[in-house]
Amino acid sequence: MPLIGAHMSVAGGLHLAFARLHKAGGEALQVFTRNQRQWRALPVSAEEVALFKAAWKQAGQPPVASHDSYLINLASNKNETVAKSMVALADELDRCQALAIPYLVMHPGSHLGDGVAKGIERFVKHLDEVLAEDEGEVMVLLETTAGQGTNLGSRFEELAAMIAQSQYSHRLGVCLDTCHVFAAGYDFRTTAGYEAVFANFDQQIGLDRLKFFHLNDSIKGLGSRVDRHTHIGQGEIGLDGFRLLLNDPRFSSHPMALETPKGDDLVEDIENLRVLRGLTG
Repeated sequence: MPLIGAHMSVAGGLHLAFARLHKAGGEALQVFTRNQRQWRALPVSAEEVALFKAAWKQAGQPPVASHDSYLINLASNKNETVAKSMVALADELDRCQALAIPYLVMHPGSHLGDGVAKGIERFVKHLDEVLAEDEGEVMVLLETTAGQGTNLGSRFEELAAMIAQSQYSHRLGVCLDTCHVFAAGYDFRTTAGYEAVFANFDQQIGLDRLKFFHLNDSIKGLGSRVDRHTHIGQGEIGLDGFRLLLNDPRFSSHPMALETPKGDDLVEDIENLRVLRGLTG
């Protein structure tokens, strides 16, 4: 079955995310390497790197991805925002490289009213400028979005265009968020619907680009274009869509992380993981 886990807090130290993952019984991890709502952040220190790598090894080397700052918008039409976003993304890549995290998940950004084509053009231009100066090997995973407001990435065609137009397509993959694709109008709750969605993804992007999943149910309905996560089986997706995904042999070794609401005791993560594992086999 896939490697299922959760996004974990790094409060008190990046390395502590692994202890939290172990407590929840997870097998895949996503973290923020720094505060996701601040523009500038310090590089990771040598001590942080050593502690993180030691904890990672002790945890059995589960797959790890980092998620970039929510502030980054490479598709913006505001020069100041673009400049800050490019610096912030470069810093994110540097931290991932230092920590040996192979994937950086990022939102494609928002066109702010200038239209999808212009937004994609700006996104690719600024992403390529960052990657041209980056000497690391971290793969950037473009996250599927719900399409709220002027956000890019809610259609597979948009992500495909970003990858095709980039000079660094070899460093680009996709992270599929179940809540987001459902809210964007992709219905994978039935066998026929599920097969159609992933056939479309394969045709537009290629399943080989799909490296990571976010497992979230959706508070809002199909095609709502509203990004509101909830617990597995308690939203509009329900259990059947997750059952189909978890039993798809094409994704039997893919990492999948919860981004559902939770408290410090992680009881919600523990329950969500129990529900997901109950859908397999």
